[in-house]
Amino acid sequence: MDVVNQLVAQGQFTILKQPLGFIKVLQWIFAIFAFSTCGSYSGMFKMSVECKNRSESDLRIEVEFEYPFRLHQVYFDAPTCKGENSERLFLVGDYSSSAEFFVTIGVFSFLYAMASLSVYCFLLEKYRENCKGPQIDFVVSAVFAFMWLVSSCAWAKGLSDVKTATDPERVVTLIAACEEPENRCREVNDPKVSGLNTSVAFGFINLILWIGNLWFVFKETGWMAAFGGTYVPSQEKQPAPDSFAQEGYTQQDPYAGSQGGYQPEYGQQGYNEEGGYSQGYEQQPTSFSNQM
Repeated sequence: MDVVNQLVAQGQFTILKQPLGFIKVLQWIFAIFAFSTCGSYSGMFKMSVECKNRSESDLRIEVEFEYPFRLHQVYFDAPTCKGENSERLFLVGDYSSSAEFFVTIGVFSFLYAMASLSVYCFLLEKYRENCKGPQIDFVVSAVFAFMWLVSSCAWAKGLSDVKTATDPERVVTLIAACEEPENRCREVNDPKVSGLNTSVAFGFINLILWIGNLWFVFKETGWMAAFGGTYVPSQEKQPAPDSFAQEGYTQQDPYAGSQGGYQPEYGQQGYNEEGGYSQGYEQQPTSFSNQM
């Protein structure tokens, strides 16, 4: 317990209130939502086959499927309407690659976001040392942003195919007995795929978060100084010492002098400190001989 308290005391948790840390928290949360809604899914749909001979009918055919959606391994038994015999049928399609890729990106994003938060809170000074930490963070974040784009698009297409392959109206066409006009086949329940739709939405939300995070990480890399020449990462901007000199101005103490610091120059109008006023010339003493 003392070790935990010591770590908490040493942590710099104010970084979580800044965009750099706050977005990482959102990435960590939404990565969990993304891979959990997809990886924990299991669904079911029902069909009924009503034969001409009612005793051969099966009105409750249940078909269950789940992640990773290897539908070609999912089977169900349907009546043949020819005696008590039944036939075993399999669904069509294998969509495990896109689903597993999506979940894998979500898990690794969750782990990286958690590791980054630990570094931000406990090793922030080393993270910013020589800008190597932010530069590595920027490259990894860019890779994850690209992977979220690819995996979300792939899983959106895969989900569309899963919906088609598990549509009861489509599956009914696989049953040979349903081709006979005297037999009646229909769907009872459609599979509920709202959770899978949510997983796709979470995938694109993660994409937005990781792309947005690139800007805040980029400001920490020090690369901006190479373009602008005035930016110092993680510090306040300081004015250039020669900025005023280059513009032809010199800094003076605004409060210098005994008269409030305001020293107007009226040399061109002949004004002097002794209170005299002339029209642009200086009064010269006249010798006594000249007066004579």
